[in-house]
Amino acid sequence: MKQKVVIRVTLNNGKKNARSKAMQIAVGLQGVESVSLQGEDSSQIVVVGDNIDSVILTSLLRKKVGFAELTSVSPVSTEGEKAKQETKPSESRIQSMVWPTYQAGVPYYYQPGAPYYAYEVAGYNQNSCNIM
Repeated sequence: MKQKVVIRVTLNNGKKNARSKAMQIAVGLQGVESVSLQGEDSSQIVVVGDNIDSVILTSLLRKKVGFAELTSVSPVSTEGEKAKQETKPSESRIQSMVWPTYQAGVPYYYQPGAPYYAYEVAGYNQNSCNIM
């Protein structure tokens, strides 16, 4: 289901790149199709996409940018999309294969350590005690 999420963000908190950082965070979420700034002072971020988790988006913006308030979440329905879906029923039988995203971490490489050398020191006796 396509959604339109509107979040009010305080972007004038002294940081130069707060707007671009907020938009990068919004675009990084799964299912986001478009992001735009609206409002009289561009303090609202409007995000449109499929199945966007608005709570996660708001909490990410709070952590990275500053104050963020979830204003509205509404479904987006256009009549043009409904007409396209009704006219092309033959293409809906083909299912696309979507692979899950890979959460890449630090790759594991085997690195052999330095070789271990054992040698015996001449004249050193471990069994002797100097005190007794």
